[in-house]
Parts: sequence; structure tokens; C-alpha cells
Amino acid sequence: MTRPRVWAPRADRVDLDLGTREVAMTRGDGGWWEPPDGVDVDHGDGYAFRLDGGPPRPDPRALWLPDGVHGAARGYDHGRYEWGDGGWRGVQLAGSVLYEMHVGTFTPGGTFDAAIERLDHLVDLGVDAVEVLPVASYDGPRGWGYDGVALYAVHEPYGGPDGFKRFVDACHQHKLGVVLDVVYNHVGPVGNYLGEFGPYFNEHYSTPWGPAINYSGRGSDDVRRWAVDNALMWLHDYHVDGLRLDAVHAIVDTRAVHLLEEMSRDVDALAAHTGRPLFLVAESDLNDPRLVTAREAGGYGLTAQWADDPHHALHALLADEHQGYYCDFGSLETLANAMESPYHHAGTWSTFRGRTHGRPLDRDSVPATRFVTYLHNHDQVGNRATGDRMSSYLSPGRLRIGAALLMCSPYVPMLFMGEEWGATTPWQFFTSFTDPAIGDAVREGRRAEFGSHGWASDDVPDPQDPATYERSVLDWAEAGKDEHRELLDWHRQLIALRKSRPELTDPWLRTVRTSYDEERRWLVVRRGPAEGGRGDADGGVAVAVNLATEPQRVPLGAEIAEILLASQDVRSYGDEVELPGESVAVVTLR
Repeated sequence: MTRPRVWAPRADRVDLDLGTREVAMTRGDGGWWEPPDGVDVDHGDGYAFRLDGGPPRPDPRALWLPDGVHGAARGYDHGRYEWGDGGWRGVQLAGSVLYEMHVGTFTPGGTFDAAIERLDHLVDLGVDAVEVLPVASYDGPRGWGYDGVALYAVHEPYGGPDGFKRFVDACHQHKLGVVLDVVYNHVGPVGNYLGEFGPYFNEHYSTPWGPAINYSGRGSDDVRRWAVDNALMWLHDYHVDGLRLDAVHAIVDTRAVHLLEEMSRDVDALAAHTGRPLFLVAESDLNDPRLVTAREAGGYGLTAQWADDPHHALHALLADEHQGYYCDFGSLETLANAMESPYHHAGTWSTFRGRTHGRPLDRDSVPATRFVTYLHNHDQVGNRATGDRMSSYLSPGRLRIGAALLMCSPYVPMLFMGEEWGATTPWQFFTSFTDPAIGDAVREGRRAEFGSHGWASDDVPDPQDPATYERSVLDWAEAGKDEHRELLDWHRQLIALRKSRPELTDPWLRTVRTSYDEERRWLVVRRGPAEGGRGDADGGVAVAVNLATEPQRVPLGAEIAEILLASQDVRSYGDEVELPGESVAVVTLR
């Protein structure tokens, strides 16, 4: 049974709408309203709240919304699901390889159950955890998930709460962890009734996606608990292993104890109770080490953060793109620096921002495993005008180079679904808002944004058109075709190599050394030695890259012991390796 309580501090009257009858609720401490004793909601029973005689509204903490974000909530009993992952002991972020996926486009079925059928592929690939884009309920059947409005309920078209539990359960039985993307910086524009219940929004600040959530103004104590309790729910009730916190730089909190610090404290307490590792990964463009600095050292104590600078350095160099935030990247020097430290901007000038940006990172004390990086992710693909992937504009050689540098980097690597076989399906920006005015605004806003960069309106896909969504669904038949199968095998080998060589999972940035030649277009990244050696000692693993189109010898600075993996046939000559054009080799050094 569910006892339907609700926080509505501004209401003078709250009635519990049970469909067949209404029951007056009693105001308690702090603006929390409760029904009379004995009035509970059984699993599956509908209920809603009426504030001061207004229309029925779903519970802000509703666990089940089978009729969508505008409909009544249903009672949901977490204890009814019988878990089969009793042997699961969790997954550490350090040493792992992540795989980002969107449930709706991962398979043609677009559901959790359909995704379960493809888990063997991920096991065979060698990844350790699946990072799932947001599953909180949002308006309409299709969307990226970042416009969720009912953060406690699982989007019904994906399979609802039981479907998500089946997915997490199956992942754990396949020895795969699950990371869930969650959004605490804003809520979506349609089906958002939170403001009717209480001071959920900050009157003085906004985000690029809507009003900022009230985490530090009057009445914010219960708003903070609404967010922190939501994080704990996913980790405890759904057995999720970690959370990726969307755009934390857009969270406005002026308190002495930041929301992120409070959340990390409570998650650490839950991890101690459950006996399995639980982690928080922040998306942030601040380049601020405070996010991943321990709480006792004055930081927020998060496990890791997404690192965009290594991505930008890789993308700008491989694709020769320099517009927007890529304008500060594109040289071998920039990529070499990004391999040695995740912050290219560390209190230094940013041309894109027109100011200095970031803060220096102590490479001797902050491990590289506190940073997740990527060649693709949902933003870096989907926020391009047509959602085109690198496989549509890079040569096969450069795709292999990018994959090798990602997997041999000191950071936690992440693949975006389909990247492993060079999927040709785009991943475009799609929505299905039921409010025509919102749909029109999103469409025109998208066209205006890219129109300022020279794109014609007709060339920018309409987010509201179902065909935009349909184009974005993975074509699994591609993975079996020759050219795609070869790239898939390359990723398998790289992941296996990463797991077999301790130098490649060594977390210390001081053991990473780079050399390069801008004119000749070669780069070497040396890793290790991993155990007990000095950072400048010989030995370890080297990744040698030739970005030029013609063959050339690349000096490694130490004698080659063994060629571990190469994208084409290579030859070794003492302390040099001869690489064909646009190729890469991974070798061990004496």
C-alpha cells in the first residue's frame, strides 16, 4: 500500500482524488498534507491531488504514470518485484568501459525488454556498464528524455517501472552495471505542475531550458529532499549502480553546502548500507576540480565528471572542424595536452568564451579515472544540425585512430550506441510535445539556431516529425556487414587490450607522456610503467599515430618490445615504428 502524502505549503485545502470519491487531507508540519488514517492506495489504484478545489494533478513523487504525465498516478509497490540479481556486487567506475544508449532508439522495439535482447552484444563487445539516457516520464511518446517532468516515474512507452527493473536485473545477470542519466537542473515545459504545489522554482534565475529549480531560496529544504531522495530511489529501489548528473553547471545553489555535496554524502551512506559501490558522475563545462575533490578537502565528493576537452581535442583534429567551441582545439599540441590532463582550459584563455576559463588540476593527486571521455555522445552527435556521426565524414583509418586514442587514454572511456560498428544511422534531435505551441517553438528555435550557422531551414530535421525519430533508430543489420564488422572487431580488440594491460588502466596522469610533430602529423602517447616505475622511466605501452596520408616512421623514444595491435601492417625498427598513412599501432617498450 502507498500512503499518499504531498508537500503543498501554499495550499489552503488539498483533497485526495481517488477517482470514485474525494477525501479531504489534513495539513501537517512543514506544509505536508496527509489523508485520514486508513485511507491508503493499493498497488495499481489511481489517485491525484486537488489543490484549493482545482483540477486533479499527479503526485510530484508519483512512481507510476501509466496514462502519461497529465493523468492520475497509480499506487506502486516496489516490494512486488522479485529481483534475480542477488549475486551482483556492483561495478567500479575506475577501470570500466561505458556504453551510452537511448532506450527508444537502441532497438526498433524502443523498450527496455527489446534492449534486453541486445545485451549479449554488449557482453561480447567487452563493456562494463550501460549508461542509459533519462527514463523519467516526459510529455509525448518520443524524446531524448531531458524534458522529464515526473522525476520519480519511469516513462511508460519504454516499459514503465517494472520494465526498467527487468532491464537492470538482466544487465546485472549479464555482469553489466547500469548508470542512469538524471536531470536536476530543470524540468520540462509540458506536464510540469510542480509550481502549483510549492516553491519548486527559483524566481530570480533561469537555465537555457527553463526556470532554475529552487535549491537555496525560501522553502528550498523540501525541494532539495525531492531531488536527493530521487537519486537515492534509483540507486536503492531500481538497483542502479551510478547516476550521471546532467549539466550541473546549470544548478543554481548559493548555500554553504551545495546540493551536489549533500547528494554525494547521502549516496556514500547508501553505498555503505548496501555493501556495493555507488557513484555519481557530473556533466559540467566549468573545468572545476572541486566537483571531484573529496568533501573533507572542501570539494563536492563526486566520483567523476564528463571531460569535454579531450573529446574536443580529438574531434577537432580528426574531423578538421574548428567552429563553435572547437575553435580552441585542432592541433596535435592540444590533443597531446588533453591526453596528459583533462582540462585544456585551466585558468587559461578561451577564445570561444572570450575570457579565461577553468582552474588548474593537480595531476599528482587527482586520478584520471575521475574523468569520463568519448568520441561520440548523445550531445556531440544529436546537437549537430543533422545528427550525423563521425562514421559519415571520417575515413576508416581516422575512425580507428580515434577509437585507439580513446581506449588507450588514461580516462574512463565511453562509447555511444552504434559507434562500435560505425553506424550510419544519424541520431537526431526529436520530440513529441502534445502542446502544438511548444512543438512549434522547438521546431523554429532549432531552425533559427542552425540558420545562424548557414543552414537552410529545410535541411534541419523537424524534431516533431516522427520520421526524425525513425531515422535515429539503430540498424542492427549493419553490424554484420564486412566494413562494419571490421570496425566492431577493432573495438573488441581495443577493449580487450585495455583490460589486459595494467598501464592502460593506471589512473595516474603523471605516467602519461606525449610527443608529436605538427608538420609531419604524428603523435605518440606513452602509458606507464604502471607498477612502481618513475613517470619518465622506459617501458610501458605506447600508442603511435600517423595522421598523414603517406607512410612514415614515428620515433617512440624507447626500443620496441612487441607490437600488440595495429590498424594496418606495420614494421618496427628499434625505437621507431613505420606506419602506413592514417594508421595507428599500440606497442610495448623495453
